[in-house]
Amino acid sequence: MQYVAPIGIGVLYALLMSLVHEPHRRRLNAVMVAGAGAAYLSGGGLGGWEFAFTALLAYVAFRGLESWTFIGVGWLLHTVWDVVHHLKGNPIIPFAHTSSLGCAICDPVIALWCLRGGPSLIALLRGRSRGPGRGPERSRATMTP
Repeated sequence: MQYVAPIGIGVLYALLMSLVHEPHRRRLNAVMVAGAGAAYLSGGGLGGWEFAFTALLAYVAFRGLESWTFIGVGWLLHTVWDVVHHLKGNPIIPFAHTSSLGCAICDPVIALWCLRGGPSLIALLRGRSRGPGRGPERSRATMTP
């Protein structure tokens, strides 16, 4: 369960973010990745490197204000940071020893969604439930007068 739940959390994150309309969704996700960059600061497990990583993710998040690609890259960078913390024994939640591992599983799910442009999963599900040719993705050429 410790491997499946983080995937579900990543999907739930994307679903909840789908409730926010563009361009606010992209900007909110840039803020979220900036916050993730500072998540390990209080633990100080990697000393001064914690500040360097926070600065790096702040820059990536700033670029993410206008680019889903940068936001996705930010989540992938955070995944690497999670793995380092898991291996070094400094979890993101001090009393949950595998919390950094869970975060390292969850973050790539969010990153993949971001690298696809952060689409509304709700709109995708609605379009799929209507069947082929019934969703908003129909082209004008296929519409009948």
